[in-house]
Amino acid sequence: MAMTPWNTGLFDCCDDMSSCCYGFWCCPCLACTVAGKFGENRCLPLCDILSPAVTAACGLPLCVPPAALSVRVGIRHTYGIKGSLCSDIATSCFCEWCSWCQMHRELKYRKKNQPAVVVMQPGQMRS
Repeated sequence: MAMTPWNTGLFDCCDDMSSCCYGFWCCPCLACTVAGKFGENRCLPLCDILSPAVTAACGLPLCVPPAALSVRVGIRHTYGIKGSLCSDIATSCFCEWCSWCQMHRELKYRKKNQPAVVVMQPGQMRS
């Protein structure tokens, strides 16, 4: 499969105002929606909210949101999107909300432009 770029840029939030507003007003809800649409547990992004508090309580700093990173890498690999683990880590750390919005737009685009598969069964033979 040929590697392609993301269909929208990281900061192209205005390309899809519904995703932009959803992410702006309730990013945790958008993140849960993206995880669900990608086939993961809808509660997975809650790890990003709860992980820093739990790990900090144990004395371990956590700066990479695990759910955002794993879903982003998964989407990139599933659809053959150009990128690297380093860019995914940087995006997940420093632009997490924009990253969830970009992933939401990507999944909407992929669903809308999914090739139709037609399965035809042979007709009955008449004697």
